[in-house]
Amino acid sequence: MADTFQTFPPAPEAAPDFPMPRAAGCPFDPPPELLALREQGPLVKVRLFDGSTPWLVTRHAEQKALLADGRLSADFNRPGYPRQAPMKGKARLSLPGMDDPEHARLRRMVSGAFSVKRVEAMRPVVQDIVDRFIDDLLAGPNPTDLVQALALPVPSLVICQLLGVPYTDHDFFQTNSKTIILRTSTDQERQDANRALADYLDDLLAAKLDHPADDLLSALAERVRAGDIPRREAAELGVLLLLGGHETTSNMIALGTLLLFQHPDQLALLRTTDDPQLVFSAVEELLRYLTVAHTGRRRVALEDVTISGHTVRAGEGVVLPSDAANRDPDAFPDPGRLDITRAARHHQAFGAGTHHCLGQPLARLELQTVYGTLYRRIPGLSLATDIEKVPFKHDGFIYGVHELPVAW
Repeated sequence: MADTFQTFPPAPEAAPDFPMPRAAGCPFDPPPELLALREQGPLVKVRLFDGSTPWLVTRHAEQKALLADGRLSADFNRPGYPRQAPMKGKARLSLPGMDDPEHARLRRMVSGAFSVKRVEAMRPVVQDIVDRFIDDLLAGPNPTDLVQALALPVPSLVICQLLGVPYTDHDFFQTNSKTIILRTSTDQERQDANRALADYLDDLLAAKLDHPADDLLSALAERVRAGDIPRREAAELGVLLLLGGHETTSNMIALGTLLLFQHPDQLALLRTTDDPQLVFSAVEELLRYLTVAHTGRRRVALEDVTISGHTVRAGEGVVLPSDAANRDPDAFPDPGRLDITRAARHHQAFGAGTHHCLGQPLARLELQTVYGTLYRRIPGLSLATDIEKVPFKHDGFIYGVHELPVAW
């Protein structure tokens, strides 16, 4: 019966290129061509950089179902996997690119540090970090770049403390992380940057074996000592945590602030509130609206999967762009309107299923602390340039701004 409802893909030459460019003058919105594909159906064919034509899932409900479907593989190295960029040979160790049971085994080694209870206990520490950086910002030059003054150092310092990485080395890991997430980086450049970070964390793990501390790398070192994981794999797992712990949150802080500048009514609500629930809902709405991980989660079918009248054949790739799901009117009425009072917790910014973002409790805590503090402490904070002059990260796997000049 599935074939009765099968919608056959268009000829490959008719498939639109993915990812699509954003519209000029609309830096906060997904590409209009991406949103328009929803009208063609929940699954449509697109063309990637290598000429492959995977399925693109346009709607929230279908994305959520497929991300939780064990018949789809996240393994970067499987034939048919729709890669984001050219890559020679096999991909390196990466939780987002692994399947269970190995994915679950490695995830359990580090998941305790990111539990809601453990992260919530960090709230006073994160608040102190945010306050100190705001103190420094106020004491420094006016105007200044909010990215360098606050958005980048806050999550970098938090993840450094959690992992047990010296914050004095932040320039080193931030430089390499930028290389890894730039779409314009070559495969060799990404490999070199990954290797440099893995070498760095491998040395740290060796030191933690001799001198353990109360941090996540020391806990991983104990796993190495127990024979649960080779030291090099533990180092590569640490690279993932280090990158994920600061890149997405940093971009959300700066991009969210710029978006609020363009919506003064919403900014005023945050600036004057003492209601933590409003701050919590603001974080969820900004995550939904902006969706900084904007190049789509990727899967490949292990067997035929039928959903909403479409059959994804075994070996076919699937791209699930969260920004399309988060602007689905069936899931979020009037999705193009920013409303920080909206109940938006069911957004797909952190994915779904077994691969949902491990660090989402920490990201939420950091964003709640920044959004709930920055605009109250600096009520006159404003954009110090024309928005047309703000350099957006159209060239990255993670969306944001390279710099954000602000004044007060």
